[in-house]
Amino acid sequence: MTMSDNSPQENLKDLDKRLNQAREKSSANKQSISSIGKEQTYGYSMAVRIGTEMVAALIVGVGIGYSLDNWLETKPLFLVVFFFLGAGAGTLNVYRAARGLGVAPRYTEPTGGVVSLVKRKEAPDKDASEKKRK
Repeated sequence: MTMSDNSPQENLKDLDKRLNQAREKSSANKQSISSIGKEQTYGYSMAVRIGTEMVAALIVGVGIGYSLDNWLETKPLFLVVFFFLGAGAGTLNVYRAARGLGVAPRYTEPTGGVVSLVKRKEAPDKDASEKKRK
């Protein structure tokens, strides 16, 4: 034979091995590129979300203030008050969104308040049980 002295079975195994190596390299390269793209997309979507929440809160606040002013005929009073309330609500929403960056939605465990009191009652203190024995 002119190609090689190996049997066709050995040639196919060698070809299969080289194809698997090439597929692994290709898939690893695609995964690294797609993870970079996902991070950028996540950043853009978070920026749009934060901007939208701030603008929406301001629009709602100004809309309520303007409507109350027209209804009660107190032109600038409620508009100014609800503008600042809307700005405060928007800032609070932005703070909540920024605080949760990198955390899956609804995945954080609540802390403080009634939840922590219930957890303390469920897990008895070891020192208290030892004191009762003595």
